[in-house]
Amino acid sequence: MALRELSALEARVLAVLVEKESTVPDSYPMSLNSLTLGVNQKTARDPVMSASESEVAAVLDELKSMSLVQSVSGSRVVRFEHNMKRVLGVPGQAEALLTVLILRGPQTAAELRLNTERLHRFADVSSVEGFLDELAAREPPMARKLPRAPGAREQRWAHLLSGEPPVTVTAGHSAGAVTGAASTPARDDEIAALRGELDALKATVARIQSALGMDTSEPS
Repeated sequence: MALRELSALEARVLAVLVEKESTVPDSYPMSLNSLTLGVNQKTARDPVMSASESEVAAVLDELKSMSLVQSVSGSRVVRFEHNMKRVLGVPGQAEALLTVLILRGPQTAAELRLNTERLHRFADVSSVEGFLDELAAREPPMARKLPRAPGAREQRWAHLLSGEPPVTVTAGHSAGAVTGAASTPARDDEIAALRGELDALKATVARIQSALGMDTSEPS
């Protein structure tokens, strides 16, 4: 089923419901309060979020309109459950991979195998890659292998349920390589300032050498 792109918070809420169904089944379906706590969880989350209950409630209404979430009656507290696998038309293995990619950001196939263990236990890394390849081959694609980062041995994967993943600056990368011409004037001003400071330091050293009677014609 083709859906519109999900916002980061919409994707997070959906993924938390999938995660908690497996990790804390006694608390599933989830109340608004427990779901908000899961969204704002500090561990196993990248990025960490700080959403209010009202924001999560508004997102739940949007997800319900797409049939990705439904409310469950029969309790004093309204609870919510997901329909991710059915609506997206993916197997449980792919659902687990998408969930962990949403919760933890881009990861290698080996990292995904480790981090999905509580949702689905993959036999080996090649089986993870097989399901990732299937997600990437869908129309529209639901996952993509990212270019290898400088110094990295393995390529990472990202989900595409919220559109293309943002470009990040990695260690060893020049910020200018990402920001391009927009940062050039600032760099030029910084370089000019540094050159001015260097000239002033050279002049100070020359005066000290002269006062000490040192020969300044030869490099020190």
